[in-house]
Amino acid sequence: MSKLKLASYWGAACGGCDVAILDIHEKIVDLSNAADIVFWPIAVDFKYSDLEAYEDGYIDVCLFHGAVRNSENEHIAKLLRQKSKVMVAFGSCAISGGIPGLANFKKKDDIFARAYFDSPSTQNKEKVLPVPVLQMPEGEIDIPEFYKDVKCLADVVDVEYYMPGCPPTSEQIWNVVLAIVTGQLPPAGSFVGCEDRALCNTCKRTKTDKKIKKFVRPHEIIVDPDLCLLEQGLVCMGPVTRAGCGNQCTGANTPCSGCYGPLSGVVDMGAKYISALASVVDADSPEEADKIISEVLDPAGTFYRYGLPGSLLRRAK
Repeated sequence: MSKLKLASYWGAACGGCDVAILDIHEKIVDLSNAADIVFWPIAVDFKYSDLEAYEDGYIDVCLFHGAVRNSENEHIAKLLRQKSKVMVAFGSCAISGGIPGLANFKKKDDIFARAYFDSPSTQNKEKVLPVPVLQMPEGEIDIPEFYKDVKCLADVVDVEYYMPGCPPTSEQIWNVVLAIVTGQLPPAGSFVGCEDRALCNTCKRTKTDKKIKKFVRPHEIIVDPDLCLLEQGLVCMGPVTRAGCGNQCTGANTPCSGCYGPLSGVVDMGAKYISALASVVDADSPEEADKIISEVLDPAGTFYRYGLPGSLLRRAK
């Protein structure tokens, strides 16, 4: 039996998904016995020219992590799609924009001004900005075009599977790798390595249906290790987030931030969480409700932390 051909690529992301793949530890040897890595620039010396030289459909499975922030990301996403039989949106950034997607709350000009003019560490008296093409004495220099919006992978190419997480857990990755190797993947379009139920259903903390009179941040209270974090006034996204992470954050007294994304059928995770909060806030008047909700710092950035480009909002207007 011939070995599978696997590829992995890092778009607009932090690189944590690559590290998560390496976190399968000694199982990487089992992976190499079952599959050949034919493109993984961060780990093995591959060039774009190597990828371009492959026949269409040469790669069995591509794990694409990262959002699409610039023209290089989009070009390689389309090239990998052309060369791959199966494309997996790997991690929050590829699926719904992730942390890079929060840039959609700002205009491109504002981002450039902060990065190249206004940041405390920047010295740019000439107010030079990057341009896609620059003619130099040595020749023409091309750099990727910075897009106005951060896009999800599925915005630019067809995707067969979605593996959520920021990053996906090593156990989740290995289980999906086994499914790939054994040919036991679910129907195309499925989320893999996770559950289609809320994180609250797998959380071992005690829930008493207590209503919330005040929201707090973790450093403002001594967190009860046994009681529901939301009932303690902490903004926990567990009610609207997919299970599958092993409750790593809530198990460490840290509220869920929503990196596994929404359940099936939920188009806008932020709106869903606003609805969830409305059902647990204990207010006797509209004024009190406004006061309680005002204690949630940066609600837009919190509720859409991993999914703004994939939401109904998509970006700030």
